[in-house]
Amino acid sequence: MEKVFKRPVSLKPVPFRFCPGCGHSLIHRIIAECIDKLNIREKVIGIAPVGCAVFAYDYFNFDILEVAHGRPPAAATGLKRVMPDKIIFSYQGDGDLAAIGTAEIIHAANRGENLTVFFVNNATYGMTGGQMAPTTLISQRTTTTPRGRDVKTSGYPLRVSEMLATIDGVSFIARNSVDSVKNLMTTKKNVEKAFRYQMEGKGFSFVEILFPCPTDWGMSAEESINWMRSEMMPVFPLGTFKDKYGES
Repeated sequence: MEKVFKRPVSLKPVPFRFCPGCGHSLIHRIIAECIDKLNIREKVIGIAPVGCAVFAYDYFNFDILEVAHGRPPAAATGLKRVMPDKIIFSYQGDGDLAAIGTAEIIHAANRGENLTVFFVNNATYGMTGGQMAPTTLISQRTTTTPRGRDVKTSGYPLRVSEMLATIDGVSFIARNSVDSVKNLMTTKKNVEKAFRYQMEGKGFSFVEILFPCPTDWGMSAEESINWMRSEMMPVFPLGTFKDKYGES
């Protein structure tokens, strides 16, 4: 019997230890499958931030650099400029990229750096206990907003993809989700496209991926998927926000 579903070579043969229902493992697999398909594992370097996303170095089977909170785009810029033949990507959460890392991501995008960024958005600070993040929804309860996010004191959820899409240096921006097989397939298609754009020297590409955090949302895995669909997606609609080259 032929084995048709197996672990990607770009993933280490170890079990994931993310919380039950967390979307990180799905996203890791998608990225690894795309790297295998494109045959770039020997050329790729990933950059991990601070937060739950840091554990990328435990699972990806290629070189990973771990950097200070919010600084992956700056580190990626340096790596790409001294090693232009490498495929460089960062893997960042909303508490990293959209908060302490806003300067780095905006200016890397504005310079049109030939990089790929995967922005994983679960609307919370996951590792540190479920505090309010820049992407936390209005009225969403967190450990630092027990009565819900109030726009008078905390502002509005930051729509990073829409914001970056206004920057001339950006080549490709899409927002995807891991809530269904259909959306997983679209996510994979856009992850591959983002890598291809870098391989072809087309500049800065950015893929945002919505995913659940059942533990810090205080929900079951099933409830968290339903909450993503009913509450998160209306605020963070899926789709392609910019594609300078318009390739399918």
